[in-house]
Amino acid sequence: MTIKVLLADDQAMIRRGLRLILEDQPDIAVIGEAADGAEAIEMARRLRPDVCLVDIRMPKLDGIEVTRALAGPGATDPIRVIVVTTFDLDEYVYGALRGGAAGFILKDAGPALLIEAVRAACNGEALVSPSVTLRLLKHLKETRAVPRGRARQSPQLSGRALEVVQAIARGRTNQEIAAELFISLSTVKSHLSGIQTKLGLRNRTEIAVWAWENRIVESTSE
Repeated sequence: MTIKVLLADDQAMIRRGLRLILEDQPDIAVIGEAADGAEAIEMARRLRPDVCLVDIRMPKLDGIEVTRALAGPGATDPIRVIVVTTFDLDEYVYGALRGGAAGFILKDAGPALLIEAVRAACNGEALVSPSVTLRLLKHLKETRAVPRGRARQSPQLSGRALEVVQAIARGRTNQEIAAELFISLSTVKSHLSGIQTKLGLRNRTEIAVWAWENRIVESTSE
């Protein structure tokens, strides 16, 4: 299967570089480029890519607004969005993830991580740059987490489901979770579906944010 990607960045040189990286892969094709946020939304709804790569700072509408429009709660037919930016700021990270982004990648993370993020998003998974993930874990655990007594009152998640939540919050893929917990891939997917239903969440990214905010991953050393 070929993964169809839409690029949205106001700098033509950046779009060209991303296209070269992605189209060097046999399973990825760039089907369009947008130079501003409004154009990104229009093209995404018209072309229906599998994944949109969206910059944070763009004219007309920024990347967070684009993410909300395409992947947020109000999106009737959501499209997977990965935010790709040079600006490693907490407000951007939180805005993107809360807006429904399936990933948050720094432009200096390298081609391999970018390609992995596109494939993960297409598979319904999520990938956040490791440096961002570690900072989020520390920040949410120390300053934004709810009190321990309240956090542990999770909506009837089993011990195994909580282990899956912890693994998702640490950025593990379904295959890695299956290997770590010695369960089948289909069992991981079943747990994932059940977790989303019980927590009222739409994707892996929202599960990770919920875990960080509720201190579900407080015991991790990563």
